[in-house]
Amino acid sequence: MATTANSQNTDRPIGPLAGIVVLDLTRVFSGPFAAQLLGDLGADVIKVERLGRGDESRDYGVDEGEVGPGAPFLAHNRNKRSIAIDAKSTEGRDVIRRLAARADILLHNFRVGVMERLGLSYEELSRENPGLIYASISGFGSKGRMARRAANDLSIQSFSGLLAITGEADGGPVRNPSSVADLTAGMYATVGVLAALHHRDVTGRGQQVATSMLGGQLNYINHFLTDYWLTGRLPGRWGTANRLGLPNEAFPTSDGWVCITSANDDMWHRCAAGLGIPEAGTDPRFATLKDRYANRTDLVELLRSTTVRFTSAEVLERMEKAGVPCVPVNDIPDIASDPILEEIDAYVDMPAPGGRVARLIQTPLEFSDTPVTARLAPPALAAHTDAVLAEAGYDEQAVQELRAVGAIA
Repeated sequence: MATTANSQNTDRPIGPLAGIVVLDLTRVFSGPFAAQLLGDLGADVIKVERLGRGDESRDYGVDEGEVGPGAPFLAHNRNKRSIAIDAKSTEGRDVIRRLAARADILLHNFRVGVMERLGLSYEELSRENPGLIYASISGFGSKGRMARRAANDLSIQSFSGLLAITGEADGGPVRNPSSVADLTAGMYATVGVLAALHHRDVTGRGQQVATSMLGGQLNYINHFLTDYWLTGRLPGRWGTANRLGLPNEAFPTSDGWVCITSANDDMWHRCAAGLGIPEAGTDPRFATLKDRYANRTDLVELLRSTTVRFTSAEVLERMEKAGVPCVPVNDIPDIASDPILEEIDAYVDMPAPGGRVARLIQTPLEFSDTPVTARLAPPALAAHTDAVLAEAGYDEQAVQELRAVGAIA
């Protein structure tokens, strides 16, 4: 069943990355998501935040009068310890260097050139720590004409071409409301870090790892680009449909919507029979996938006029019996309350400021011996500064002096 943070058995293994130290200098979504994945896998993640404000995503999604931080921060920052540092000060940069000297991984998502200007480049930090894996996430790549340009999720969705293929055929561009470019980049960063860890185990050497939001997004739409290069075909806007089978989209019912997918001709014949229109399965206009593509408008109109005569539950039952993939179009309350979330351990409940309990989506990985765990709730800003600095060899007087000059909080 789904877990709460307090129900975790501390005697259990804490993940395959137990003992790995991550210095997380990232902010907003892409980097924090990557660092959280590493933390869920057992790494000790030290989140370095700006003095005063901290990670600006702490303020995202918080309406007037609500307690912060909001869901965008909480969802990407468990299993981390927070320390606040003024990286623009000499003393603050010295602290970061000292933390990097004992870290296995450093992760940042500053614009290209920022870490170099701060004196925190890979070349400088790896001299002190040759085993350091130094991972960066940029907007448009670490090289090329746009390397130093700022980016956010919408700008990458737009520039990559994703917005041009989302939405209805007769409408304008539609944004994917999830931060898909950020999260894809975060996953690629995690993959790169894990590969670099293995390489270090073999060779003893760390290395620099770089990925970008644009690169991740191009991979996200890879087959559309390959199709265009091969055939010149433009995918266009298809709503919930695509060219990977037909029918393969959302259809109205008398009380909602369902998605029906028929990936091949046999499945289409079963689909038609299951919906009570077996003659459509052998209709020359629809008999093969090529026929259905050629007569898509007629087929979609036929299916919509058919499914709307049934409730969603009735269509689901008919398709289940026919062996055709079909699911309801859930809204957020539907999926949030569906028993399957508990059945697959999809979430964990953790304490949040203001006496709240934050229900957070778990990393969807299952290990037989070293499971993912939720050990630390998303941290308050600078909640672990003293402990982290003590581990790095700073005594109480040194910490007080750093505070006195405004280098840390």
